Amino acid sequence: MGHTKSCEVGLAVRTTEELLKALDDLRQAWKRDPSTLPKGLSCSESKEGQFVLVAAEAAFVTIPGACVIKGIGAIELVGSAPAFEEGANSKALILKDTAEGWKFSVKFVVPIVRERNAK
Repeated sequence: MGHTKSCEVGLAVRTTEELLKALDDLRQAWKRDPSTLPKGLSCSESKEGQFVLVAAEAAFVTIPGACVIKGIGAIELVGSAPAFEEGANSKALILKDTAEGWKFSVKFVVPIVRERNAK
């Protein structure tokens, strides 16, 4: 029986100067001393220099219209659709600094629905 392992969905967001500054400050702090990152946040950098920040489920909360990341601030979500399905597990918020600007996405495991003994 196969099922989807995980899904990653891009988020439409509005960024503010304060958010971009907080992300840049976090990147600089990570480069100086990775142990200063708040619990639940992890950073990496590709060979091309692309900075990637991953916020685990414990490090962010989704409220209507926004995601709030511990130690960084709020990201305003554009649109009214939920970022992930109700009942989703292992949620992670992924922020990538690309040549085109910041890309925001959420990765999650879809809920597994089992129909046992259904006739």
